[in-house]
Amino acid sequence: MQKTVISHAVFGCATAAIATCATYVSLMGWPQALKTGVAHAQTAAPANTGVKQIDLFKTTMNDVMGRVVTIRRTERDPGNGSGPHRHPGSHTFGYVLEGTYEVKVDDGPLQRLGPGETFYEAPNALHAVSRNGSATQPVKYLVIQVSDPAKPATVPEKP
Repeated sequence: MQKTVISHAVFGCATAAIATCATYVSLMGWPQALKTGVAHAQTAAPANTGVKQIDLFKTTMNDVMGRVVTIRRTERDPGNGSGPHRHPGSHTFGYVLEGTYEVKVDDGPLQRLGPGETFYEAPNALHAVSRNGSATQPVKYLVIQVSDPAKPATVPEKP
């Protein structure tokens, strides 16, 4: 029973985070939202990888079993994607800001998501497809993760 209550609370917090970020970005406009200093912690992927990730917010939820909440903005160059992988300890929520994001989780259908659309990955689900759906335009999306810091963030799927 306690695990159910905690998981519902975590899901509610993540849903509220998505709604808050989406509202903030839509009200302020994408470029303005980046200039306001919302970022609590910023990290970027190495150059020339075709993907840029910036942590906008990260905190440990001491009252929810020490889970870490991260809100990250991800930008993928045209045609860029990652190989199949899993996030063993994370509930992962996504919200597309601009462009087209293609995602396939476990045995679900391949989804082509546009601005305002969302996706969810349960802990340890196979993220079989994660890519920009356009050969000419970048895609930008928010990723909100509620993670167990004792488990690896990302594990590549073995062929």
